Amino acid sequence: MRCDIQGGGDTDWNYRWYKNSPVVTLFSTKTEYRISPVYMSNSGSYTCEGVKGNKFSKTSEAVQLTVSDQPQPVLSISPQWLNPGDSVSLSCEVDKTSAGWRFSWYRTVPYRAGLPSLSDKSYSLQPLSDNVTCEDSYTLIPAGPTHTGGYVCRAGRGDPVYDTFYSEPQFLWSGDLQPSASLTVNPNTTQHFTSKSLSLICELKGNSTGWRLKRHTETAWRSECPSTWRSITKSTCTITSLTTWHSGVFWCESGSGENSNAVNITVNDGDVILESPVHPVTEGDSVTLTCTFRHQGTNPKLKTDFYKDGTLIKNETTGEMTIPTVSKSDEGFYKCKSDEGESPESWVTVRGEKTFMITS
Repeated sequence: MRCDIQGGGDTDWNYRWYKNSPVVTLFSTKTEYRISPVYMSNSGSYTCEGVKGNKFSKTSEAVQLTVSDQPQPVLSISPQWLNPGDSVSLSCEVDKTSAGWRFSWYRTVPYRAGLPSLSDKSYSLQPLSDNVTCEDSYTLIPAGPTHTGGYVCRAGRGDPVYDTFYSEPQFLWSGDLQPSASLTVNPNTTQHFTSKSLSLICELKGNSTGWRLKRHTETAWRSECPSTWRSITKSTCTITSLTTWHSGVFWCESGSGENSNAVNITVNDGDVILESPVHPVTEGDSVTLTCTFRHQGTNPKLKTDFYKDGTLIKNETTGEMTIPTVSKSDEGFYKCKSDEGESPESWVTVRGEKTFMITS
């Protein structure tokens, strides 16, 4: 900050600075008051005055200094659930009132020395690119199963560079299978009632070893299944009594950071669930969605309404809805509703039609 005495000459003046009225400096011969580094506690209303012998200048008009906390960028991913070959856009948003930011993009990987780490010290951040970008978006092409996992962004500007915090991790999920491992669920449905049991199985192929089950929820991420692995080639985690806390996205991960397909599990403490496929369905196949009731009674099949993306699409008296020939337009969020209650929504993924190769 600089204090200029208008019409008072440039010499023989001493200067005194005030913050919110109290004096913050004794007399100084310098016309500038420097705060380095600044902290949020330095925010306030600053004024200055000049003193020459017994002569005082008027007090300056106040200047308001606002020191903001280190910005927290927000990362968004679209789409977050994807099919092989889809392109995925990562967007990093910083304080809209400021400009000049350059962006860095990272993927979460198992802890590696020399790489930046998150608060979860068992994981590091691996740069997606050697260079920072001026654009606040980054495109992943192609985005197959190997891209399943967490992503983080950060912004910086100035010289020397002033960095923001790292964003909270956002997750990208592939519903398709990867050759080296796959995750299967028993019972094979995305929604489950509380108090029921559920098994999640990492099935390994070839020489893959060291796989473990991982989970991501809205409030926690990367937590391991506490169950003991059954063998080297098939790792199973069985939850004997489900609670809503067990809802989340599960996938298998190797020690080197490879990932299997991911499955989204919802545990409902209500009276209705929708049984739908855990894995993607293929165009041209048939798929059946079943509305299941906790208390079936003597009439297990009730009149049921089925919804897609919030819109009523079918009324059934059997409690089931079948799509005989699935197409890409059938992809979306489904739920069912009856006199017993309403199920949560589940996403149904539709992948491209099957292809066949004929050799001779």
